[in-house]
Amino acid sequence: MNFYPPMNKDYDFPPGELPALLVEIHGGPTSSASTVFNLGYQYWTSRGYAIADVNYGGSTGFGRAYRNRLRGNWGVVDVDDCCNAARYLSEKGSVDGNRLCITGGSAGGYTTLACMAFRDVFSAGAAHYGVADVELLAKDTHKFESRYLDLLIGPYPAEKELYQKRSPIHSANNIKAPVAIFQGDEDEIVPPEQSEEMWRALKNKGLPTTLMMYKGEQHGFRKAESIRSALEGEFYFYGKVLGFDATYSNDLQPMTIDNLPPTEGHTPLEEAEIR
Repeated sequence: MNFYPPMNKDYDFPPGELPALLVEIHGGPTSSASTVFNLGYQYWTSRGYAIADVNYGGSTGFGRAYRNRLRGNWGVVDVDDCCNAARYLSEKGSVDGNRLCITGGSAGGYTTLACMAFRDVFSAGAAHYGVADVELLAKDTHKFESRYLDLLIGPYPAEKELYQKRSPIHSANNIKAPVAIFQGDEDEIVPPEQSEEMWRALKNKGLPTTLMMYKGEQHGFRKAESIRSALEGEFYFYGKVLGFDATYSNDLQPMTIDNLPPTEGHTPLEEAEIR
């Protein structure tokens, strides 16, 4: 795990206050977290967040045995390692245990949703073009990765029941905390229907949620305005659901937060929408 505490030369925390934590989950899922300078991480640490960049079991760069920990265990080992990283930093007194957030894209988005659905550790999460239904992914993903899940979960359809058990969409009713979803409408790897289905489930349950669907974007955002919107939108979402000041630029794609409780002096519309 690479840990980056918040840092801003112009600001400091009030005495006794601890920073919120953002657990970052790499994609792949057998990729790895790098220590290369990351401007996105600077965005968070300069605004009071600590970052935990987790190389969960299955990550590349730590030997074959470590990488093979994920074989048959996607949605288990990665979930446990990310949850344990957050618990460790909270128990150590490095971060605020009441403001633990988690985020990831693609396979990292799956682990985000799995952590929210299968564990009760995080206060909020954000899935970027993440997998909600691994069974649907096994059926519909592109040819190059069409048998990848046989190693990560098990052969399909022989392990159909396990695929359903590991799919966050089938455990969405267990999610207790707000989740933001960011998706490209031309994604052929994780089709947008997965994000739409998860968003509807969260919305129908009454949890604060948002679905930001970016026109013309595929698996990973390329347009500057989409990248800005996803970054600012995630920060704004956390601010609204965790109770700190955050803004979202008016020149970006409009953002609506569903099921956001009104605060004193504001109407639900004012609280939930940016126009």
